[in-house]
Amino acid sequence: MKPTWIIAAAASALALAACQSQQAQTVENAYDNQADRLDNQADQFDEASENMTGAPAANAANIADRLENQADALRNQGEAKANAIDDKPQD
Repeated sequence: MKPTWIIAAAASALALAACQSQQAQTVENAYDNQADRLDNQADQFDEASENMTGAPAANAANIADRLENQADALRNQGEAKANAIDDKPQD
């Protein structure tokens, strides 16, 4: 993962941890962990594309972009589910 993303993710996690329930934080962490795995795969494709030329390089770069987009979508889903947990009325 890129260092700026790591710093931003850590800062967001710390900020959210202060105002989220443990259950919501656990859900969000699970999604973030999945997203981190996708980001790592994207980084591997980016690195591989640097050693390629032409169509294979473009394909690897496109795969990396799709993985990064999927990671972003997962993070958004995790945040939405965590918010839904915290917004749910307590009995």
